[in-house]
Amino acid sequence: MSFEAWGAVHTPHVNAALDQLCPADGSPLREAMRYSLLAGGKRLRPLLCIAAAEAVGSDRGQVLPAACALEMIHTFSLIHDDLPAMDDDDLRRGLPTCHVKYGEALAILAGDALQALAFEIAPTHTVLLARACSQMCLGQAEDLEAEGKVVTLEQLQRIHAHKTGAFLRASVVAGALDASVAQQAALAHYGEKIGMAFQIVDDILDVTGDDATLGKPAGSDLKHDKATYPKLVGLDESKRLARAAEQEALVALEIFGESAEPLREIARYIVERNT
Repeated sequence: MSFEAWGAVHTPHVNAALDQLCPADGSPLREAMRYSLLAGGKRLRPLLCIAAAEAVGSDRGQVLPAACALEMIHTFSLIHDDLPAMDDDDLRRGLPTCHVKYGEALAILAGDALQALAFEIAPTHTVLLARACSQMCLGQAEDLEAEGKVVTLEQLQRIHAHKTGAFLRASVVAGALDASVAQQAALAHYGEKIGMAFQIVDDILDVTGDDATLGKPAGSDLKHDKATYPKLVGLDESKRLARAAEQEALVALEIFGESAEPLREIARYIVERNT
């Protein structure tokens, strides 16, 4: 089953749970939270969590709170990334960004509240989520610091291992907390490699994509003179590196049988996507 077909089975359950776990209460803050949280998107992080659970013999219901917590934290990071003090973007998932629609102050609070709600709904995952959030914030700070500077490939990989890779790794591990030590190690390695592939492809799409397809401003990296893979090694080598990371991710899953096929399809999708 392709990732798209498998995801179509699980995504409605994720969306319904997000709607239930972050219900409307009539307040402007909750409206802003729900505006960004329910705006759509790939739901990649909760789907990774569910796929990892399937790989080790668990089911969706066991990890759905953690899956939703991951999406809430991801949404919080997007709201804050889009702010004028950060990437200063006005389009996200094809809609005006949260601060454009609700103002900067309410957008900041909406992001903060989504992060807090994530820890409330997934208390068994607090340490894992906290570490991933910390790494993500570190990566964002490193990314901002690198703007307009020349960095090495090793430095770039470290930035994105923090900014993107750590949270995708956590998304996989969150679905398999009760797995064996060997299974957890394999899934963690898989998560690291798809995190690398995801960021490389993101960098490529910023060069080759367009606003309508991406649902966010293309060329944002160039505008901010960010450190990216295409800028450092060119498009062809960036594509090669993405494929190499995908292959390493697939090798990490060799200890699993057919139960890990959704994870394999996600790795392929990450490299082949156009959004």
